Amino acid sequence: MTAQLFLEQTLNGLQQGVMLFLLAAGLTLVFGIMHLINLAHGTLYMVGAYVAATVTKLSGSFTVGVLAALAAAGLVGAAIEMTALRKLYRRDHLDQVLATFGVILFFNELVKIVWGPQALFLSPPAALSGTVEIIPGVPYPAYRLFIIGVGLAVGLGLRYLIVNTRTGMLIRAGATHRDMVGALGVDIDRLFTVVFAIGAMLAGLAGAMAGPMLAVEVGMGEQILILTFVVIIIGGIGSVRGALAGALLVGLVDTYGRAFLPLAMRAALDPAAADSIGASISNVAIYLLMAAVLIWRPRGLFQAYGG
Repeated sequence: MTAQLFLEQTLNGLQQGVMLFLLAAGLTLVFGIMHLINLAHGTLYMVGAYVAATVTKLSGSFTVGVLAALAAAGLVGAAIEMTALRKLYRRDHLDQVLATFGVILFFNELVKIVWGPQALFLSPPAALSGTVEIIPGVPYPAYRLFIIGVGLAVGLGLRYLIVNTRTGMLIRAGATHRDMVGALGVDIDRLFTVVFAIGAMLAGLAGAMAGPMLAVEVGMGEQILILTFVVIIIGGIGSVRGALAGALLVGLVDTYGRAFLPLAMRAALDPAAADSIGASISNVAIYLLMAAVLIWRPRGLFQAYGG
């Protein structure tokens, strides 16, 4: 294993982790504040990807496409919260699961009607389509570095929002003393809509960022949702800092497993068997990580809003 390969795979793991963080941060906010299990979070990721691909193609500007994806995901998220989810906050979690699963089915069919069943493809912006030499002789795609930078900036921005602003104070108070916050005159329904819209915008941003690397297709949100839940469980439900730590851990473990386990097993097995067994083990590596964390810390790595 060369140092160059290790560095490249580390960056790949960080990039995957950052994408997972953008999804997990919004989802953990919604669950931590509203105690709502939202299976439809991946739908907002899909909406962001489709809107970004469409607007980028029409305008010729990736930046405009990303901004449109943020706006569209935020508006769709607020609409879903006000029309479909608001009555579910005090209902059983099973009701929430069934309702949000219905939202998934509705939006998958709606996307087929609006965009058709064929996948869309989006290219990175011209300025980020090349490579950057991290160290001499080690080129790395500029767009992936851009995603890492955006994700870390979003993480810092969320921390500032939650710790240093009035809205963040209400979010933290609403997570633990919902009735008291309402008794003090705060419009809880409005606060919940704002929180849900913020989470939706983060999911939309993740979809827009993923567009140039993946096929934009119906159901793409469900494919990444399971990993997002794993991130939240590892990091701690309701903790944005935990979402970041969990996402980076999952991204690195998944990437290292897929890249290095088959190589390591070739020392004892023939290449075909090593690749097959290594791939199988790498597929469950993140779930083994989750189990280990839960044995050590059953509530996850961080407490809700622990900073």
